[in-house]
Amino acid sequence: MIKTLGVVMGLLFLLGGIIGFVPGVIQNGLYLGIFRVNTAHGIVHIFSGAVFLFASMAGPRAIRGWFQIFGVVYAAVAAMGFEVGEGLICGVISNNQYDAWGHAVLALGMLLVGFFPRRATAAASCQRLRAEIARKVR
Repeated sequence: MIKTLGVVMGLLFLLGGIIGFVPGVIQNGLYLGIFRVNTAHGIVHIFSGAVFLFASMAGPRAIRGWFQIFGVVYAAVAAMGFEVGEGLICGVISNNQYDAWGHAVLALGMLLVGFFPRRATAAASCQRLRAEIARKVR
């Protein structure tokens, strides 16, 4: 399940980043008339999408790790975005309040996926642990 989610996120980020380079999509520096974007912003989204896809192919542990890293990085980007307001994050990535909120929502979602495993996964881990303890006790 997490691999599928990783592929979907990767494709969405790639698509979103690539669409930002299509003439006419960006008007007055705004993507969809809402998000302030520039070339660096689009490249970051394309890079994020590519890493999502590579991590998804590498397996569940890799994609979970990327969700965790992605969540922490985007939380930092959101915090910097709120601080910068209408301007550039790190002097490079364009930002407005909608970008900051978008990054905050993405960060929250990715952190939840990355750090809180599904119940089935947690239950399976508990079963393995009980079996290992029972084997050592014998």
